[in-house]
Amino acid sequence: MDKPLNILQILRAPVGGLFRHVCDLTQQLSERNHKVGLVVDELSFDAETDKKLDTIRAYAELGIHTVPIPRMLGFGDLIAPLRIRKLAKTLNIDVLHGHGAKGGFHSRLAGIGLKETRKVYTPHGGVLHFAKGSASGLVFHNLERMLLKTTNSIVFESQFAAQSYKSQIVDAAEKAVIIHNGLPESEFEDIPTNSEYDFVFVGELRDLKGVETLLHALASIKTASEQPASLLIIGDGPHREQFEALAVELGLTERVDFIGANPAKIGFAKSDIVVVPSYKESLPYIVMEAVAAGKDVIATDVGGIGEIFGPERDQLIPAKNVEALRDAMQSRLLEKPSFDEHNKRLQNHVKSAFSLTNMTDGILATYRK
Repeated sequence: MDKPLNILQILRAPVGGLFRHVCDLTQQLSERNHKVGLVVDELSFDAETDKKLDTIRAYAELGIHTVPIPRMLGFGDLIAPLRIRKLAKTLNIDVLHGHGAKGGFHSRLAGIGLKETRKVYTPHGGVLHFAKGSASGLVFHNLERMLLKTTNSIVFESQFAAQSYKSQIVDAAEKAVIIHNGLPESEFEDIPTNSEYDFVFVGELRDLKGVETLLHALASIKTASEQPASLLIIGDGPHREQFEALAVELGLTERVDFIGANPAKIGFAKSDIVVVPSYKESLPYIVMEAVAAGKDVIATDVGGIGEIFGPERDQLIPAKNVEALRDAMQSRLLEKPSFDEHNKRLQNHVKSAFSLTNMTDGILATYRK
């Protein structure tokens, strides 16, 4: 039997799908007798952060540690690798696994010279969202090329992410491995709805998530009884006020409710139709979670969403297209039963292809490679 590993996972902030992935992976690794520790940013650490980390603390036997990890490049970036390196030596770490642009940056810098420690990196979209010609893109893409030499493996959660990294940054060649994110089998259970809302959106409130297109599409949609359609928006983010102002401008204040960050299951219990109108994505958990819950999912054909939909990919719509989104939403309201067979096939595909057990097996094999 292979010996248990000491693993340190590094991420900047415990938010979104990246944190969901780290939580799931940490629990799975712990249950397989490996010891796991976490490193998170101390600059943005607050009571809410601590509360989120409580969900994973019991599985982080090597502790949860804070170091300064600024969102953009800053003085903390000089300190973080040194402190992570010290932790790695103190805890006798076998694997440094960085998540996201900053987590990957610091984990690999910290691992320079630690020959017995494997350096693994999962971008989670992060660095791929920087435009190739932008100032941030030039900085982070050049850092990626430099750090490739110190990286043992780069785990991509989708074929799309692997291809984007190759075309935008560098060919990681044999260091690249594709391991889809996965859900536990227990999550594949239909969640009944009270139909309080016609549609629900769950995600970070930032421009890349397509909320602007969604609001414009909603404006002219009516239910079968000719009533204006309603929308529940779950999430928070840097552009929330901008979207709230747009809802007012479009006369949607009586039809759209912004309720801030909440579990996706709250939305699933209030609507049967989940809309994911993103402009860019990697492999969004919300799509898998909604499909697992038996929801009707309207999504754009961006990033790895096509990999999630698999044989049902032709149901996806183009991004930034108000008319296409409006038509898809309207048809779901008026012809919903006709999509039942598609939804069941999609759920079966996701259940077989996006397993948490398979994800953990793949990542452990990468750690030991």
